[in-house]
Amino acid sequence: METKRLFAAIRIVPGENFADMYHNLRQVLGFHIIRWVEPENVHITLRFFGDTPVDEIPAIGEALRKASEGISPFNLLLARTGIFGSYYNPRVIWFGINEHPALVKLITNVNLELEQAGYISDRQNFVPHITVGRVKEIRDKNHFQEIIARFRDLKFQEQSVNGFSLYESILKKEGPEYKVIEEFPLL
Repeated sequence: METKRLFAAIRIVPGENFADMYHNLRQVLGFHIIRWVEPENVHITLRFFGDTPVDEIPAIGEALRKASEGISPFNLLLARTGIFGSYYNPRVIWFGINEHPALVKLITNVNLELEQAGYISDRQNFVPHITVGRVKEIRDKNHFQEIIARFRDLKFQEQSVNGFSLYESILKKEGPEYKVIEEFPLL
């Protein structure tokens, strides 16, 4: 059975402030071992499906189309830098998103429509974020913590959200390639 590694996400188009913040953070954390997400691949994941049988894609697409209904385009403020994991064992570096009622509604709709289509949510609390780096090794914990604290409360971009997409993630040696399967505009 043919499968594709799928996820639904809002694509982020890095503005100048975002790019500056990203490159500054990457530079000052340069001697740690971190696998950075390339700026053209940054996104807000709405749902990760993983390896999914190709014949299930139409049902997922229909559920995502229904989830987009009744939600108008909106703007998000990208702000804050944080980590998942502990300060002593960080796993992910992320940029945050200020909560917006339309984003909360979209996530709720996505989970509800997918559940009705048979895709049960993992029930973790959704923390809207943009993964910018995956930590492999921290060579100086104090330095790492100091840098994350310095970047913690910065606000750096407003992002208009006019829709989201279902993507296929093709894993390659040089990093993942994301291919749009279907787009879901907000009207």
